Amino acid sequence: MIFRGLLGGHRARADVLRTTSGRLVTMRIVSLAGGIGGARFLRGLQVAEPEAGITVIGNTGDDITLFGLRVCPDLDTVMYTLGGGIDEDQGWGRAKESHTVKEELAAYGVQPQWFGLGDRDFATHIVRTQMLGAGFPLSQVTEALCDRWQPGVRLLPMTDDRAETHVVINDADGRRAVHFQEWWVRLRASVPAEEIALVGAADAAPAPGVLDAIREADLVILPPSNPVVSIGTILQIPGIREALSEKTVVGVSPIVGGAPVRGMADACLTAIGVETSAQGVLEHYGAGLIDGWLVAEEDAATRLDGVEVAARPLIMHDVAAAADIARAAVALGRELA
Repeated sequence: MIFRGLLGGHRARADVLRTTSGRLVTMRIVSLAGGIGGARFLRGLQVAEPEAGITVIGNTGDDITLFGLRVCPDLDTVMYTLGGGIDEDQGWGRAKESHTVKEELAAYGVQPQWFGLGDRDFATHIVRTQMLGAGFPLSQVTEALCDRWQPGVRLLPMTDDRAETHVVINDADGRRAVHFQEWWVRLRASVPAEEIALVGAADAAPAPGVLDAIREADLVILPPSNPVVSIGTILQIPGIREALSEKTVVGVSPIVGGAPVRGMADACLTAIGVETSAQGVLEHYGAGLIDGWLVAEEDAATRLDGVEVAARPLIMHDVAAAADIARAAVALGRELA
């Protein structure tokens, strides 16, 4: 009964050209997104293009099962940010959070203790896990969760199949593979990654609606999310990169002046042999994917044959700054189209 209630009446379709306010959309935009950077850019995009119909394809390579619950960090960060429930200071997790359950689990000695889930956040993971256990695919579960949060976008996981990012490291315990979350959260990427692999990618398929949304899009935007374990992960799902190659794609550089805007993207780029620079990331994506590349003013010399490069301030100090960046990305896309 709980699942029927969550799913009842909420069947947003990509071909219904209306915004959440009921007005006809002027443009269909698809954005690939990871966590904090992608979510904050999307919030700016909503301000910059209030009449656009936006579909977000979210990274699920970071997903992990903890305490018997399925956790989807990037999907939840987008949902909470656009739905008004995010912890603004840290950029992830719920606002006004408490951690009683985490403390009680620690008192029992339950592992892992390095991944902190808040009490409010636990509720989301409980509902998701119950629905997955009842046979609903992740795309329908995400739709049901968004019915509560009303993020103003259509949020789709990159795949309904299990594909998780693992990292090969060599530390005191020897050469071994660990889940990306352990490397990122527990180790803080302090142990160099010898390899980063999306386990299960070869057998995964794009979630329902993903390829249709790309085909119908007027513009695709790659926000300043991690180019290896966020955007790069989505691009590994068979069929997605090929579909994007037929569209106008504008990317926003996640690197400013040789350093990540936030997070540890440099550790990921080093692991795959890519220079930590706007130039390096552009070459990594390639002219076959990117048509327009938005860089910071200090990176204005970035060049690649077949790609239009534009420079402007790229730091998202607040929603207004994020909207300015999104507005510039859309303008570049319109110019190219």
